[in-house]
Amino acid sequence: MTDIRRSILWVIFGFSMVLIWDKWQLYNGKPATFFPQQAASQAAAPGAAKTGADVPAASALGGGQAALPGAAGAAPTPPRETRVVTTDVLRLTFDTEGGSLVGADLLAHKEATLSSKNQTDKPLTLLTQTDKHVYVAQTGLIGAAGGALPTHKTPMTLVSTDTELKDGQDTLSVRFESADVGGAKLVKTYTLRRGAYDMSVRHEVVNTGTAEINPQLYLQLVRDGSKGENETPFYSTFTGPAVFTQEAKYQKIEFANIDKKDTSFIKTANNGYMAMVQHYFASAWLLGDGIEREHFARKLDANLYSAGMITAVGTIAPGQTKAVDTRLFVGPQAEKVLENIAPGLELVKDYGWLTMLAKPLYWLMEKIHGFVNNWGWSIVLLVVLLKAAFYWLNAMAYRSMAKMKAINPRITEMRERLKDNPQQMQMEMMKIYREEKVNPMGGCFPIMIQIPVFIALYWVLLSSVEMRNAPWALWISDLSSPDPFYILPLVMALTTMVQTALNPLPPDPLQAKLMWFMPLAFSVMFFFFPSGLVLYWITNNVLTIVQQAYINKSMGVPLKFSLPKFK
Repeated sequence: MTDIRRSILWVIFGFSMVLIWDKWQLYNGKPATFFPQQAASQAAAPGAAKTGADVPAASALGGGQAALPGAAGAAPTPPRETRVVTTDVLRLTFDTEGGSLVGADLLAHKEATLSSKNQTDKPLTLLTQTDKHVYVAQTGLIGAAGGALPTHKTPMTLVSTDTELKDGQDTLSVRFESADVGGAKLVKTYTLRRGAYDMSVRHEVVNTGTAEINPQLYLQLVRDGSKGENETPFYSTFTGPAVFTQEAKYQKIEFANIDKKDTSFIKTANNGYMAMVQHYFASAWLLGDGIEREHFARKLDANLYSAGMITAVGTIAPGQTKAVDTRLFVGPQAEKVLENIAPGLELVKDYGWLTMLAKPLYWLMEKIHGFVNNWGWSIVLLVVLLKAAFYWLNAMAYRSMAKMKAINPRITEMRERLKDNPQQMQMEMMKIYREEKVNPMGGCFPIMIQIPVFIALYWVLLSSVEMRNAPWALWISDLSSPDPFYILPLVMALTTMVQTALNPLPPDPLQAKLMWFMPLAFSVMFFFFPSGLVLYWITNNVLTIVQQAYINKSMGVPLKFSLPKFK
């Protein structure tokens, strides 16, 4: 029986190594060794994303059918120009083709993390339109019967001249006007504010024809399916569209599900937003509450996706003008900033199913940071507070482990004596537990209760943009990147071994070996984890070792390492 279990474990271990190697190959831009079809779908050529022209078909609000315009059949456009506009926090690039936002640099965030070999002083580029990467914000009009109206492919004229938010100036406007297309003219005005990552975008539709028009406005974010920085085969964050409504709350839309046309999200609402999310950063189109809108998310090309919303402008008589006010957010996932922009926007900083625990932990860590002004020490002090809060719960677990360790010699001798009589062995083992008043599961339950809290803290550290380029001490200059010298992961592995050695060994020799092997295998992954996460685990391990050693000593249990026999 032992041989069978050992064989199964080796099969599981071998298959895990295959999966990790395959992921590693993909991460380094190489073809997958064992699962080529999967690799092909993930490595779709980003060059296809250059088009950025198609927009999804969607049903018109109010029951009619209308197709959003695409590149096919579009009239040739004259050479277009771009205009760069700068505020104190953003450098934006606008395109006269459609008046689209095709570039956004975040001036307070560096292009690469401090631990990266390619670190530069360039600001981080979030929105861009190049051969390698496409991520843009577009808007346009849809005719009620599919008629031609100004779209994101329509040439527009830039009528504003200011390109920089000057000292003493709080707002800056960028205004585009289209020519008459299908009896309508679209005037698009971006209003930027000092210190703000969100901007108001006013769409004015002028009826220049002789008949009523009933257009719809579409707002979309177009992005290729590439992952952001800091992704490794060992942990992954969400990249893709997300929709928020008061009815269904926050819903993520996986690129893979869009590929399979198997998406499930709320399609119509009168509140909320449509966003495009990646690690640390996001963009989102927002409409005012009470305005009916239709959400969409679809694949445009080999590796190009669009997500957005459509809303009715209303009936416009000849010579009249109607306007729709919208907002566009482009920036970091900073909770306080997001909460002040719109309800629910802070959810783009995704803590998963442990949000209820993660948000208070982030709040507490932020308060600690206000005193120490160092995110590394904030992590250390937060873990200290958590360990203090769970001190008595941990003490129960460690006392139970100490008792188990004290009776381990008796258990070992009994197992050796009755190894040919499993039934008698089990009865003798239960008798020893009753005599010594030991619960073999007593060390597990108190620790299991704490697991959700520490998993929530893990996601707080992984998701918080504040960790990006944040130094701790000495050689750790960026808590969001792996330790460049692998010192913290080595310390992590050492503390894990010490902690494991302080625990009582399971009576079964195979289980005892696995109890050592699994933590060490787990420690290997930390060589690729952000320094902030490794620092959190080291602090937790050290405090656990100290408390465990103290309780063992207070109970008179010799402080010695329990090592399995590997022969």
